[in-house]
Amino acid sequence: MIKDLNGELFETGNENTAFAKYFIGQSYLNMLSTEGVVIGNVTFEPRCRNNWHIHHGGGQILLVTGGRGWYQEEGKPAQALKAGDIINIPAEVKHWHGAAKDSWFAHIAVEVPGENKSNEWCEPVSDEEYEVL
Repeated sequence: MIKDLNGELFETGNENTAFAKYFIGQSYLNMLSTEGVVIGNVTFEPRCRNNWHIHHGGGQILLVTGGRGWYQEEGKPAQALKAGDIINIPAEVKHWHGAAKDSWFAHIAVEVPGENKSNEWCEPVSDEEYEVL
């Protein structure tokens, strides 16, 4: 059963099987737009997080819509997130994001338009890195 995240503005979507190898734990994906600007609603079960990754050619904007989670850029401390927070991720910045240990987490991911865009998926966020949060 998926926990209600403040009434969920957008449907949770299906299990995120297409990107499952880049996540620790279970996430769900509901693509809201694939034309023009790509926008997806991503929902994370407690403790779920994506691998470190880099958006080449264009960044990403996260609009947190429910639950509690984390965002971290390489070399910087992790930042706690809650509904209403907005994260602007510049192109070429290595980072990760995901749910808190005891909370579901949802955000709208907006791809920032750019040239020659691609995602580089890197190593998982280790349990040791995550557990200290």
